[in-house]
Amino acid sequence: MPRGGGGLAPFNVARYKVHNNTFEKIDLEFCQKNLILPVGQVGDFLLVAFANPFETAVAAKIQDKTGQRVVRLLGREADIREKLKKDQAREEVQFGDVVDQLGAQFEEDDSEIKDEDLENEESAPIIQLANRIIEDAYFAGTSDIHIEPWEKEIVVRYRIDGLTQEKLRLPAKVAGALVARLKIMCNLDIAERRLPQDGRIIFKQFNKKNIDIDLRVSTAPLNHGEGVVMRILDKQKSTLPLPALGFTEENLARYRECIRQPYGMILHCGPTGSGKSMTLYSAINEINTSDVVIRTAEDPIEYTLPGINQMQMHRQIGLTFATALRAFLRQDPDIILVGEIRDKETANIAVEAALTGHLLISTLHTNDAPSTVARLTDMGIEPFMISSSLVCVCAQRLMRRVCKVCRVAYEPDGREKDLMQRAIGWSGQIYKASPSGCSKCNNTGYKGRVGIHELLTTSEELIEAINKEAETAELKRIAMKSGMKTLHQDSIIKVKEGLSTLAEAVATVPQDMELRDSAKKK
Repeated sequence: MPRGGGGLAPFNVARYKVHNNTFEKIDLEFCQKNLILPVGQVGDFLLVAFANPFETAVAAKIQDKTGQRVVRLLGREADIREKLKKDQAREEVQFGDVVDQLGAQFEEDDSEIKDEDLENEESAPIIQLANRIIEDAYFAGTSDIHIEPWEKEIVVRYRIDGLTQEKLRLPAKVAGALVARLKIMCNLDIAERRLPQDGRIIFKQFNKKNIDIDLRVSTAPLNHGEGVVMRILDKQKSTLPLPALGFTEENLARYRECIRQPYGMILHCGPTGSGKSMTLYSAINEINTSDVVIRTAEDPIEYTLPGINQMQMHRQIGLTFATALRAFLRQDPDIILVGEIRDKETANIAVEAALTGHLLISTLHTNDAPSTVARLTDMGIEPFMISSSLVCVCAQRLMRRVCKVCRVAYEPDGREKDLMQRAIGWSGQIYKASPSGCSKCNNTGYKGRVGIHELLTTSEELIEAINKEAETAELKRIAMKSGMKTLHQDSIIKVKEGLSTLAEAVATVPQDMELRDSAKKK
């Protein structure tokens, strides 16, 4: 594979189609400044088309930014400029014609849409509607599609950068047919409307635009009909390298040290949609070498990782996390990833695996890192088992990035200045979102998200406190004394670095109780 020096392999940039994730690892501004275009990935190598074949310094910068080795390809400067220019006009998906067709169909026949209308791929407007909703959501950079039945209409909402926004309102009559079509796409029982169902849509089978995504589908019976939520899993989107996830330099160094331990338990905690899965995948990718055996138990498998053996859970036939863990212990793995610790049985086996020479990585639903210990205790795990097995706990959230193009610099004063001083002992120029935004951020003032992390690593004092069944507040105090930055402090660091705003930091995580108390005393 060509890299670095001599003759570079030519690449036909004109035929490359810029898509939603082209500038995920190398941002558009950097590409425009250096006349480069990311065009793909092969294993650990990032493929980048260069207009200037002698830009070795730029290749080194990309490697530092992404943590991946760069393969330089030679592209025509005019083609690269054209692709960088065209990117901003995202593909628009129109709904007007298909909504009109549906209206006409209901006026002609007031009864339900027939089953054959849900199967006829070419003509039925309900099929076109389902496809267009998914296509439009994908092009808009949506993470979840919400289809919600209300009393007199059905509402389609997209979650973009953590916030939902309304996209479409349709007559209530459409609801049953739209949900039935989505169920057909993921092989669910369309006759069962009283129970929740889970499925998966492989969208490549239903569109001709080469959109290679899967959707994790969940249906639920609600008061005005069935609601559907679809999580978009982009198969063209590879896992991000750890440095791109928002870790501070200090946290990144500590976390990398933890994932290279020979055995023990590493837990990630946070609510749904806080980036836990992406961090787990990035960590696994970093330590995936030919001399270690990695097994994962997931529900569902979100991204397929090369060189790693992944197992899909099937609770209906008794294949649970606990069953998978037991099987893995007989398969001689070095590293085990368990999607989630949900019950006492899984927790017990996970702790035993961590104590018997395996590195176990998993997730747990708690608000912050110190309260994870209390959660495990509630599950019936003995404190001495927790302290012996735990390597680190990483609590995380996702915070919206302020738009680099239209952000507004200012000097905080009053309460804002005090809040920053108490959190990180610093105050100075920071940024706020532009009220009107710009075309780059779709007039919102924010574009993309960045992770904030609370990394608790074990120490002798912490182990002693866990064994004595100390309160969560005491564990937090000890961890902070050992160098842990809380979620609130890490969010303020992101504000200091110009990545987000103070308003976003306060909205994402609450201020630490200790800092609130000190403020009240003043």
